[in-house]
Amino acid sequence: MTYALQAKNELVRHNLGNNCCRRAELTAFIHLGGNLQLSGRKLSLNVVTSHAAVARRVFSLFRQTFKLAVPEVLVRKKFRLRKNNAYLVRINDSPKLRELVEQLGLLHEDKTTALQAGDRCCRRSYLRAAFLIAGSLSNPENSYHLEIYTDYLHQAEELAALMLAFGLTPKTIKRKNGFLVYLKESDQIGVFLNIIGAHTTLFGFENIRILKSMRNRINRLVNFETANVNKTVEAALKQMEAIQYLCRLRGLASLTPPLRSLAELRLAHPEASLQELGEMMSPPLGKSGVNHRMRKLVKTAAALAHKESGGQDSVRRGANHKTKGKQQG
Repeated sequence: MTYALQAKNELVRHNLGNNCCRRAELTAFIHLGGNLQLSGRKLSLNVVTSHAAVARRVFSLFRQTFKLAVPEVLVRKKFRLRKNNAYLVRINDSPKLRELVEQLGLLHEDKTTALQAGDRCCRRSYLRAAFLIAGSLSNPENSYHLEIYTDYLHQAEELAALMLAFGLTPKTIKRKNGFLVYLKESDQIGVFLNIIGAHTTLFGFENIRILKSMRNRINRLVNFETANVNKTVEAALKQMEAIQYLCRLRGLASLTPPLRSLAELRLAHPEASLQELGEMMSPPLGKSGVNHRMRKLVKTAAALAHKESGGQDSVRRGANHKTKGKQQG
């Protein structure tokens, strides 16, 4: 079962609410999943969904809100690979249907029925139905993404305006033959789930989000510590090489007492940090002081190495010059 399906299974059990909220919910179902069909002079209304429980909810809304006779429910088998059945709730031509179409404003040019309702409860109901009929929610273990699909731009704009009214900042994008209104931030998805009444789903979502946040924080700390350890090891190896070079070339006795004592400690404790070396000294020395002395040791070794290589180069150049002179003579 997908994460979106879990959320929808919770939402379809939500109380149908008062009459105004039921109308707002029905409006969303019809806007995003329905169509009006005119055959001759007969008008029929269809709402299509791939979720059986959503079809039952639409059925109940029609009956309770407009006291309709039993709507017709059809099941169509989808032949495409791994596709569920399609459930069609149909209301055939009747005075009640024409009353429903008029009261919900389905034939009006102004499509902002839900926005005109005004009450926050009705706006919540509209968004709930929009998610049920055309929404999708990614598993938060993998990514944070909630979207609602619609065929028409004005419906996408209406959905975005409703979300904005609750302090959300959705984005709208054209996708194939329709439009997507989506949220990518985990905080905003959590707020949206709370708005539409998916509280159990919200608790599970927040648990996963907290665990992911903790894992990410632990990984960052581990990576930070690993980088620090690697940096410390590389610096210690460089210091060891410099001190060993000084030992071979001149011996530690040639160093000043402060530098000699630090060099001896580094040779005895190659794994120790600068702070630990400072604590071993007598009297103890701070990390900055140890670092200053260690830099002097490395700099001294580098200067001697440069001098030695320079002297050897000059000897080689002199020998080459004499050889060329003999050949010319």
